[in-house]
Amino acid sequence: MLQFLKEYLSHLKLEKNLSENTLNAYSNDITKFVEFLETKGIDDFNDVSTTHLSEFIEKQKKAGLDNTTTTRYISSIKGFFNYLSSSDYIQSNPVDKIPSIKRSRKLPDVLSFQEINSILESPNVKNKLGLRDKALLELLYSSGLRCSEIINLKLNDIFFADEVVRVFGKGSKQRIVPMGSSAIHWLNEYLKSSRQLLQKRIKSESYVFLNNRGGKLSRMGLWKILNQHTKIAGIKKDVHPHTFRHSFATHLLEGGADLRAVQEMLGHSDISTTQIYTHIDRNYIKQVHREHHPRG
Repeated sequence: MLQFLKEYLSHLKLEKNLSENTLNAYSNDITKFVEFLETKGIDDFNDVSTTHLSEFIEKQKKAGLDNTTTTRYISSIKGFFNYLSSSDYIQSNPVDKIPSIKRSRKLPDVLSFQEINSILESPNVKNKLGLRDKALLELLYSSGLRCSEIINLKLNDIFFADEVVRVFGKGSKQRIVPMGSSAIHWLNEYLKSSRQLLQKRIKSESYVFLNNRGGKLSRMGLWKILNQHTKIAGIKKDVHPHTFRHSFATHLLEGGADLRAVQEMLGHSDISTTQIYTHIDRNYIKQVHREHHPRG
């Protein structure tokens, strides 16, 4: 049965141009369901019923699965069976009777400008790693890049004269994002004084941000850097790279930026994804009203 899964993943990669992370998530979800079916003695997708899916989800819930992950599992399995049905691999589709589930969207965590500033001021720019961290954090906040986008940034993606960076987002979609003056300054300082001390001829390739062994900075490396400077800044919140992205979008909207412009900068294909930040903005406005209105 896993052969059908491989075909489906190839279809998603070629037709939908999905990222490796998304494909891995689909693969993991559907593989778990296939393994569950095997425990029931099922080796043909034609024998799968709606009841099997219900039993599978119940089993996951008992194992401590939250609602968001449950919704993702159902979505992954529905997409797979819809593919099997449209390809005439199965006679009837067991997911037809399962209603589509709207995912509830949690408001992302956001840092205040003062908190962001404390983290940005944390690195010691007098040493090579501190200077790297300063440039990294400044760019992360200035341009709202995703974790994967900033660690994969290459030297020829930076256009100092135009004050922009070129990034390749989800599904390898290219977009151009502005850089602020502070990010430009510290990126220049890092490239001039620090990166050359970190780079190793073969390992470094042309990646902008390097680890202390000269290789490309990893996701975990970025998390560790952010965690280190959050602690130094004395901030107790759970801060991760996406927190900077959320804060970037929220602060722009609070400052009066156009929603479509923020959508473009974030690389969202659907504006409804960007609109979640308007909820944060409204919450901020309510908070300001409560704190400053004489009868708040």
